[in-house]
Amino acid sequence: MPDGAPHGWRRQLRLDPIPALLACGDEALLYWVKRDLLCVQAGPVDRLWRLPEALRILRKQQPDGSWIFPGNQQQRDKDRCLVETWKQLRFLVEKYGFRREHPCLAAAAEFAFSCQTDQGDFRGFIANQYATYYTGALMSLLNQAGYEDDPRIEKGFRWLLSMRQHDMGWTIPILTHRLDWQTVLRLTGRPADPLEPDRSMPFSHNWTGMVLRAFATHRTYRETEEARIAASLLKSRFFQPDSYTSYHAAGYWVSFQYPFWWNNLVAALDSILRIDPAIDEPVERALGWFSEHQREDGLWDTTYVAGKQAGSAKAREMRPWVSLAICRVFCRIADRHGPAPFDSPANRPHNGGSGVSS
Repeated sequence: MPDGAPHGWRRQLRLDPIPALLACGDEALLYWVKRDLLCVQAGPVDRLWRLPEALRILRKQQPDGSWIFPGNQQQRDKDRCLVETWKQLRFLVEKYGFRREHPCLAAAAEFAFSCQTDQGDFRGFIANQYATYYTGALMSLLNQAGYEDDPRIEKGFRWLLSMRQHDMGWTIPILTHRLDWQTVLRLTGRPADPLEPDRSMPFSHNWTGMVLRAFATHRTYRETEEARIAASLLKSRFFQPDSYTSYHAAGYWVSFQYPFWWNNLVAALDSILRIDPAIDEPVERALGWFSEHQREDGLWDTTYVAGKQAGSAKAREMRPWVSLAICRVFCRIADRHGPAPFDSPANRPHNGGSGVSS
């Protein structure tokens, strides 16, 4: 969004979130609020690289660029290191804006690429089984860090496109088979060969949402028909249970975290609106849900699932970051369509419900 862009996106909400965001005191978050929401000069992003919180992450990085899974200090299992490296990359890239110019980020990227197979997927997230969802999520971080033109990213996209179901969405291949627990344990141990998907099975919106992040953060692939089809599939499932038992409940749509991990409503919208900015009924309904569910301070909770804890210290720390991600969605809408592109939920009654089906 260009400097000096209008702030009309705030009129789409019941309450202005900016005062609460500015009062949070988190220097990294304040940088993104100023740059992305207030559209003022925030300075070079590399100043975030020197923040104490970022340096604490870097101090635990290993010489090969990886991070060791907690409790695994004596045994360096490469699969565990891949998972932990992806987890730490989320913070470095999405909170502190790290790019490939930083040697620690470059080392982490090279470790991740060392886990890429000749086919193009990143292997090791679930042992030797195909992990379409984590491959897409990891590629998204690498795109944002400046690797989108790397030929290894291109190889990853070719693999993702080759792994779609017949309905043109994605799932986790091992989930497309009805397997007993002993078989699952055998297939997720080494050196079991990866199980090919049953492509006749339906897509999963949870895992399609994670794959779609790779397309959304790539300036070429976000423009493809394949990305638009997947975005349409994803929003067709808003507030519905998933097709598979893993993360099946509809409540996962309204359980949030930042940096992004699992699919949810804000993560899905973030990808969908980068790919297709059209405001159709599912998108309008999702935007309305966010406007109706603001807290009285203008921010949002990390979960709206009944019985789930939203008041923990971790949730309180994450709440402004989740709120930033939601505000970015409204900014993107206003930037494309103006300040009031849909039936403004600011005029709707606040019903307080989660809006998800059981």
